[in-house]
Amino acid sequence: MNAEISTPTAELTQRLSSTPRGARLARRLTAQLLAEWGHPYDSDVNATAQHVVAGLAANAVTHGRVPGRDFELRLLLFPEGTLRVEVSDARGERQLRFVTEHEQDGEQGRGLLLVSLLARTWGVAERDVGKTVWAELALK
Repeated sequence: MNAEISTPTAELTQRLSSTPRGARLARRLTAQLLAEWGHPYDSDVNATAQHVVAGLAANAVTHGRVPGRDFELRLLLFPEGTLRVEVSDARGERQLRFVTEHEQDGEQGRGLLLVSLLARTWGVAERDVGKTVWAELALK
């Protein structure tokens, strides 16, 4: 079986401050960009992408923050109808924390659980500095 390597048809890479404001901006950029790519603000696809970005960005600024370092949002649109979301932070630990049953009523900790439910697939990749948490969503 030959593995096909696909090239994105559109891409955004943006560094944002590792603050709650930066996480909100990541979500807004995603909504705007998906609308430009043909998935209106009020569509399910746009809402799902926003939730995934919000979860990954919140995780990056809450648990992946290194003082003085930004996080990076990368969105890649592939021709077969896949959106790949990548959020990179400067903290190298790859241990990602899911909310426990005891913590379910809390206000935090659901980001990765939400990502795992909404994404077709997701994972963590090492980088020279820090890590990238990525998720892929079906747009069709």
